[in-house]
Amino acid sequence: MMTEHSAPRSDRPAVLITGANRGIGRATAEALAADHHLILGGRDRAALVELAAQLPSAEPFVAELTDHAATAAAVAALDLPGGLAGLVHSAGILVNGSVEELSAADWERNFAINVTAVSELTRLLLPALREARGTVVAVNSGSGYHAKGERGAYSASKFALRAWTDALRQEEVAHGVRVSSVHPGRVDTDMQHELRAAENGDYETEKYLRPATVAAAIGFALRAPTEAVVATIDLRPRAIG
Repeated sequence: MMTEHSAPRSDRPAVLITGANRGIGRATAEALAADHHLILGGRDRAALVELAAQLPSAEPFVAELTDHAATAAAVAALDLPGGLAGLVHSAGILVNGSVEELSAADWERNFAINVTAVSELTRLLLPALREARGTVVAVNSGSGYHAKGERGAYSASKFALRAWTDALRQEEVAHGVRVSSVHPGRVDTDMQHELRAAENGDYETEKYLRPATVAAAIGFALRAPTEAVVATIDLRPRAIG
């Protein structure tokens, strides 16, 4: 019988990962599983419970992050003895289209998921992060540095997310919370399939980063020696540069 928790937490540091059941989020869970208790965030309870059962110490965190009342209730239900050692924001969406094509609703949905939901979940978890002197890692994008036509909305949200991490990093210095921004280039994920379809381009798996490679960078930020903060990681596929 599958249970909500895969194993007792013992004294493992806890890390909450959004978008944990696929892509970079899942790879991050697998990379941290050996020495962390994982709180697996997402909307698909069955998929999260199944993943938790495969890991040494994990539990699902089911929430629609744009429903702020439901997210607050889910956070309030967490048992976090010793606080939260890490929060990894891996969930996000890709909104393609030109300024001419995109509606106000497209822009609002894009920012609601890629920026506002990130900020609100972090706000709710700040007491636990401060207690553990934890680390927040935002999975950004190369689009957080350079905007391209037809992806203005997505790039704008990633520029905003970068500004948010810079501000939060300064605000939380006195509380001991570290904030890192990881900017991968093209990664072999479902989102990359969406992007290449929008670009009418071939899907060249061999040229893209593996999710596990990005997860290793996230793990580095989380495990950095306590006197240091890894402010930014810019990670690009060698084949593309």
